[in-house]
Amino acid sequence: MKYLKIKLILLFLLIGITSCKQDKRKLFIIGDSISIGYTPFVTENLKNIAEVSHNPGNAQHTGTGLSNIETWIEANDWDIIQFNWGLWDLCYRHPDSKVQGHRDKKNGTITYSLHDYASNLDSIVTILKTKTNAKLIFVTTTYVPENEAGRFQNDVIRYNEAAKKIMKKHSIMVNDIYEQSILIHKKFGKGLDDVHYSKEGYEKLSEHVTEFLKTEIK
Repeated sequence: MKYLKIKLILLFLLIGITSCKQDKRKLFIIGDSISIGYTPFVTENLKNIAEVSHNPGNAQHTGTGLSNIETWIEANDWDIIQFNWGLWDLCYRHPDSKVQGHRDKKNGTITYSLHDYASNLDSIVTILKTKTNAKLIFVTTTYVPENEAGRFQNDVIRYNEAAKKIMKKHSIMVNDIYEQSILIHKKFGKGLDDVHYSKEGYEKLSEHVTEFLKTEIK
């Protein structure tokens, strides 16, 4: 009888573990290098409640998003899709620039105007709502330091506001991490001419992303 009880307890534990694994939410993160930087930390933070994936490579700008979004989302039946575009869209580039990525905010041409950025986002959201049943979350664009070669600091605010209007139109949740990103960048950014972060910076960003996602997953 004693051994039978032990076997039953082990069986119930096994069923419970299997149930927990099955209950994990499938989370898909779409975004640029900033999201690539914080996704490993988000994956670790949510390992008990979600299976986290990121789109292949860098999602770049909304033009790349429009070209690839259907291919990216067809790989799985996602429960939550978190997405972001902006830093590439508002970037000025010139073919003669020697700066990495041909960035040049003095002589270059913007990748997507504010109007086109909003229009592209609107189309992407429409595709996501049509092609999936996932809960959708938009994450705002992070801080641009003043000496960044291809981007104007104030453009981020304008592009974020435009994005928020599109999300409001479609009743999409917004995780606004812009203000937090300013403070994090000043401590853990890679410099006044670089939008990227150190490992510690990405970990700090992941905390804001994780807490928002935890609330939605629960």
